[in-house]
Amino acid sequence: MKIQTQWLDGLCFVGSTEHGHSVVMDGAAPEDGKRGISPMAMLLMGAAGCSSIDVVGIARKQRQDIRDCICEVTAKRADTIPKVFTDIHLHFKVLGRDLDEQAIAKAVQLSAEKYCSASIMLSQAAKVTHSFECVAV
Repeated sequence: MKIQTQWLDGLCFVGSTEHGHSVVMDGAAPEDGKRGISPMAMLLMGAAGCSSIDVVGIARKQRQDIRDCICEVTAKRADTIPKVFTDIHLHFKVLGRDLDEQAIAKAVQLSAEKYCSASIMLSQAAKVTHSFECVAV
């Protein structure tokens, strides 16, 4: 895997992957015209995306009729610099028809403990927890 960042101006950078996907990151405050996501928010978004891919993939293999999967992440950071994450919580809202709650629980557990390299890596520095809810549609 290879990525690069390139400075645009101020505290704004564009990050690009070797496959041509890009994202704008900005360290400016919102009141200063922030134009992109903060790098720390990108870390959380990466964990949410990685784990969501696992949950959906595992649930599909379990023949669950998933219609949507939303991952809400809340996090706390240390008060002092470097202000690392101390607590991260991923909550999955899984929407579908006739969902088996035990199957979804197993999908979330497998992601948390075995498959999601992003959240497992973050768990080496912060307390990472997971929860879920099934919503019938």
